[in-house]
Amino acid sequence: MEKVEIYDTTLRDGEQAPGCSLNVEEKVRVAKQLERLGVDVIEAGFPASSPDDFKAVRDIANEIKDSTVTGLSRCMKHDIDACWEALKGTENPRVHVFIATSPIHMAYKLKKKPEEILEMAVQSVKYAKKFFPQIEFSAEDASRSDRAYLAKVVDAVMTAGATVINLPDTVGYATPGEYGDMFRYIRNHVADSDRVCFSCHCHNDLGMATANTLASVEAGVRQIECTVNGVGERAGNVALEEAAAVLYVRKDVFHVMTQLNLKEIKRTSNMVSELMRSPIQANKAIVGANAFAHEAGIHQDGVLKDPRTYEIMSPSMIGLDQTRLVLGKHSGRHALVEKASELGVHIPDHFVNAYFQAFKKMADNQKNISDDDLVSFFKNEKISI
Repeated sequence: MEKVEIYDTTLRDGEQAPGCSLNVEEKVRVAKQLERLGVDVIEAGFPASSPDDFKAVRDIANEIKDSTVTGLSRCMKHDIDACWEALKGTENPRVHVFIATSPIHMAYKLKKKPEEILEMAVQSVKYAKKFFPQIEFSAEDASRSDRAYLAKVVDAVMTAGATVINLPDTVGYATPGEYGDMFRYIRNHVADSDRVCFSCHCHNDLGMATANTLASVEAGVRQIECTVNGVGERAGNVALEEAAAVLYVRKDVFHVMTQLNLKEIKRTSNMVSELMRSPIQANKAIVGANAFAHEAGIHQDGVLKDPRTYEIMSPSMIGLDQTRLVLGKHSGRHALVEKASELGVHIPDHFVNAYFQAFKKMADNQKNISDDDLVSFFKNEKISI
């Protein structure tokens, strides 16, 4: 199977989420964990944005050996110089230059004509080529750009020396069909497009980041830009753990692979959540507290008989020990007996109904039932036959 590279931007785009900034020491710690996870590329920050970000990118680049480290740069010599100073000591330095190509960004944010944007993009890539063997070029807001103009820009920066072309859905506006078609259009309208790697970068404003990312993979994209837990600007980026899990579980559909050590996913997720002070919602796909939890009796019975009835992947896949059976008012007899056994209590078959009816009464009046509550329940002298 072809390989899809995982480009993690937790330490750049993810850190731009309000309240999620990290100090240099914390960023280095996360970078080391991303390396253990097996991420191909770590976008460590935006060196020109602040002295701390410059130091973080430099320190991460000096520490990391098994992942490529890159820094973000506007199409400005000052930014490219800052990236080079931070990354020049690494074995395979890489820079990520970007400029917006959509009509609304060019007219209202940059206040420049399309011809000026094209010239800035080309000159920046040419300048970066003096230093960097790998140059990623991003056409910011690509999904809202005119496709003919976008193809012209991509062709020009490839000629100038870009090795990776990133076409982001910067504001999470595209649908999966539109986003995949954009990549097909560019690949079909730019000569020798196969000589570069195409990359996707999806935001989640309309909740379509994962779907859009997968649509781009189907369209030939071989680098996914993502963040741990989906942190990032506004509604965040595509979540690394979601994209990785889909490509693994549904490899029969996508026919690609990553080099990630999936068993490090939960550890990485917890670290990022803790350091960024960004709680993970309970029903978050893959890493949420309820992702492998079951309360409904029918589900619990099925999982106890064969986990595949309600779990399409094993919790051990992402580094969890086991499925979590949550006892509540929806639970059934099978789960109650199993939980009792976990707590060292044996319920004889002819006592099960009595215990179950008593448990149901407790569960109707108590929303959250802890293991301590259950231990007390099983020792209750009122339950007898």
